[in-house]
Amino acid sequence: MDAFAEGTPCWVDVSLPDLEAGKRFYGELFGWTFGRARGMEDGHYTVAFSGGKRVAGLVAKRDGRMPTVWTIYFATPDADALSVRIREAGGQMVREPLAVGRFGVMALAADPAGAVFGLWQAGEDLGFEKTGLPGSFCWTEVYTRDKERVDPFYETVFGFRGRDLPGDDVDFRLWSPAGSEPGPGSAIGGRSVITDAFPAELPGHFLSYFSVDDCDETAETVVRLGGRVTAPPFDIDYGRMAGLLDNQGAYFAVLAEPKREPERAPGPAAGEESATGAESGAESGAAEGAAAAAEPAPEREAEQEST
Repeated sequence: MDAFAEGTPCWVDVSLPDLEAGKRFYGELFGWTFGRARGMEDGHYTVAFSGGKRVAGLVAKRDGRMPTVWTIYFATPDADALSVRIREAGGQMVREPLAVGRFGVMALAADPAGAVFGLWQAGEDLGFEKTGLPGSFCWTEVYTRDKERVDPFYETVFGFRGRDLPGDDVDFRLWSPAGSEPGPGSAIGGRSVITDAFPAELPGHFLSYFSVDDCDETAETVVRLGGRVTAPPFDIDYGRMAGLLDNQGAYFAVLAEPKREPERAPGPAAGEESATGAESGAESGAAEGAAAAAEPAPEREAEQEST
């Protein structure tokens, strides 16, 4: 498996007050299994697997004052050099690059509006082994009140190529990797705007999405497990999605792509008729529903820790 290109989402993890409760919640919700936890000094960091493939991490919070939150990590071949670019572009380092044994180097940064994200310089662990399929990560987007500073920040730091969605109903920009043709087909994330319709205290933040088979069933399961639905399931052009809180307060979203109907062989009366599957696309789907999913997330502090 090749390393992820710089700026590509390569990992996601969640910081929780109760690690064992988190394993029970996500194990039942997504069918995840879990590897052996690392030592206390690493927050008992635990890797989640879907079908035997690495899909996410869970870590126990060292300090109860820190936010309960999902953190997205972007790949880089040189975390130190990227840290310099982040500062030069107006961001800040929340946690300087730190070697995590033989696994790689991690860091935490914040954009000019305060949204926190992670950096991962791969060692033995490259990151995701499965994405875009049920039970795994499929999309991320940053919510901000200051797109004038945030757009050039990410486009300078990672070389993202932006494309704004047409129309006036949603202010949303798709981001594609450096060197690619910008648009839904190449997008790896996006930017949405926090409008005046939301509480003034809602900070800039990233929202990560996970692919599921059935959005409604997933939302019901979240409630049964003690979580909460912040944006009830709703249809978009590319599937059905919902905004959710787990049973400890971590905010995330799910997306179920449309079911493809099997093609039918033409019959005597069918002639040229055949069923054509609906278009799929987690990237565009998440973008289309960005505004509706942007329910207030738990308050985050820039000074957060993660492993």
